[in-house]
Order: sequence, then structure tokens, then C-alpha cells
Amino acid sequence: MNDAKLTRRGSLLGFGGLLLAALGWRTASSEGAGPAGVASGAVSCVLTPEQTEGPYYIADEKVRRNITEGRAGVPLILRLRVVDVSTCRPVKDAAVDIWHADALGVYSGFGAGAGSRTFMRGIQRTDANGLARFRSVYPGWYRGRTVHIHVKVHVEGNVVHTGQLYFPDSLTDKVFRRKPYNRRGKRTTRNASDSVFVNGGRRSMLSLRKSGSAYIASITMGVSLS
Repeated sequence: MNDAKLTRRGSLLGFGGLLLAALGWRTASSEGAGPAGVASGAVSCVLTPEQTEGPYYIADEKVRRNITEGRAGVPLILRLRVVDVSTCRPVKDAAVDIWHADALGVYSGFGAGAGSRTFMRGIQRTDANGLARFRSVYPGWYRGRTVHIHVKVHVEGNVVHTGQLYFPDSLTDKVFRRKPYNRRGKRTTRNASDSVFVNGGRRSMLSLRKSGSAYIASITMGVSLS
């Protein structure tokens, strides 16, 4: 995918903040999705906050589900759902583009990771339910930032969302007591003191649950298609 051909949307925060009240979406058994469900209250979603792309984006990432390239870390399964914020309907064939640091806080293509431009980076298309899936590892930390994953959502050649996804500090503390994370020492920044997280990060928190040795992380991202 050539990012030079994609156009960036302006900030979407003003449009969606008052639209609906609950993060993610929920459906009642007797009410369908879409506008009727929104009107009835059976379905709700909110616009996901726009946040900075940061300095570590690389265009033309690989289309693949497993982005680990054999790097060590606690297994992380990502389930990222994209919905139209105006209707709460799933967005099919959106290209979800993610990148994050490895367990030691290194980005591919930069600094200690300059020898590779691909680990912990990848793109997946959403299915009919608006769901994109990835296999990765729990990200590490680097100075000045809390633990996070970067995300872009492309629809029909346009970037409709640029954001970051976050983890509960209590879970991160637990994971970071394990190898190889404990080689890094105590992290310097937590969610509450992160300069990016404080601007909407609470609405971009991943929901996590344990599954064997892995964590499954989920979120629904409401995007504006107009």
C-alpha cells in the first residue's frame, strides 16, 4: 500500500464526541444494527479519538496477520473492529495498519531496529463484521511514552483514522515482570503521565482477557466515512 496516495482526514474529534455515549458497540437481540438500531438505543458507538501518528510510521507495510517475525514476548492477539460512527454498521474491507515497539521498546526501521523495516508492523483487511485480526506480542516501553500501539484505518484510499491503542497499567506491570520485559528495568511513563494518552486515551483503551499463554485485546473503532 502506498501511503503517498492516501489523503489524511482532519481531526474528527469535534464531530463525534457528542454523537453517542458508550465506547464500542452493543446490540439487543430483537433490534438490528444500523440506523434503526441506533435510533432505538439497541446499538451505540462513538468516534475513536484522533491521535498523533508519531515519528515511527513506515509506509508500504506487509499485508499479514502475524507481525512478530519470531521476536520474543508475551503473545498478543489483536481483534480490531471498525464501524461507521454514523450508523454503527461494520466497515468491510477497511485496511487496518498497525505498528508498535517490540518487547524491548525497539521500533523496526529506527535506532536499534534499523536493520529491519518490518517487525511489529502489518496490515489486515476487515471482514464482513468489520474485524481485523493480528498476532503480535505485548509491546515494550521506551522513554517518554506509555505502552501503546499505533493504528491507521484506510477506506477506499483515504485515511479515516489515525490513533493509538493503550493497555491498563496494572496489566502492563504484571507482564513486565516477565522475560524479556524485565531486562528493561522500571518504565518511566504510565498512562496518566503520558502526553498523548491524556488527550483521549481513555477512549482508546483495549479490552484484554487471558487465553492460555496469550492475551486477547479487543476494541471497536468508530470512524467517520463522510
